[in-house]
Formats: sequence, structure tokens, C-alpha cells
Amino acid sequence: MSNLLKPRLADAVKTAMRAKDSARLGTLRFLQAAVKQKEVDERRELDDAEVTSIIEKQVKQRRESIAAFEQAGRTETAQHEKDELLVLQEFLPQQADPAEVDAAIQAAVAEVTAQGVTGAPAMGKVMALLKTSLAGRADMSAISAQVKARLN
Repeated sequence: MSNLLKPRLADAVKTAMRAKDSARLGTLRFLQAAVKQKEVDERRELDDAEVTSIIEKQVKQRRESIAAFEQAGRTETAQHEKDELLVLQEFLPQQADPAEVDAAIQAAVAEVTAQGVTGAPAMGKVMALLKTSLAGRADMSAISAQVKARLN
């Protein structure tokens, strides 16, 4: 059970404090609080995979907020969310390149098709396979759209 993200996060908080970078510090503390809340709820230490899952959820929320704020014409608030998004993405694994994503989608679709699954159940099975292989390394909503296009 590797646990490198939490100490890295704590170090980033200390560095932001020393640099008096209040915007970055706020984002990091918010993330730290989300991790701590999950640990308290489950009464155990989280490993890196679970912390990454929390970060992914935070990133997804920021992306949705950015879209909503830009649609409402609130560019200043959208920029604040974009800044937070950049801070959060520092703690995610290296993003998969498009060729790797494409190959993973192709392999997953081929595997599910070989099992004889089609239609909506195939979508769920393909996404489950991709979630394990690309977790934290790609935007799953974009991948979902690509999978849907491939299956239709």
C-alpha cells in the first residue's frame, strides 16, 4: 500500500505557506480536508489510489464549475477555478497521450466484443476496463464520448 501523495501534499501546503501563496494554499488545504474527511468517514488511512480518486473528483468538479461560470459570463470566477484546477492536476499521474488512450479504447472494445456483449452493457464493461487502466491519467468523460462513438 503505497502512500506518497499525502506527504507530498503536506509538503506542498508548507511550501505555499512559506511563500505566502494564499490562492494555492487554499486549494491545497481544501484538498487535504477532503482527504482527511474521507479517512475519518472510513476510519482508516487512504492509499495513493484512493487519494488520486479524491483528486479526480475535485478536478471534475472544477471543470464543471468552469463551464458553468463561463456560460454565465463570470470570467473572473472561472479563472479562479482554472487556477485551482492547475494546482490539483499537479498531484495527478502523468496524463496519457492520445495514442495510448486510443489503443486502450481499441483493446477494451475488442475484449468486450469478443465476449459477445453489445449495446448499453458493452459501454459499461468497456468503461470499467478503461477506468482501471487509465485512472487519473485521462478525462473519463472525454473517453466516454469516444467509446460511445466507437460502439455506435
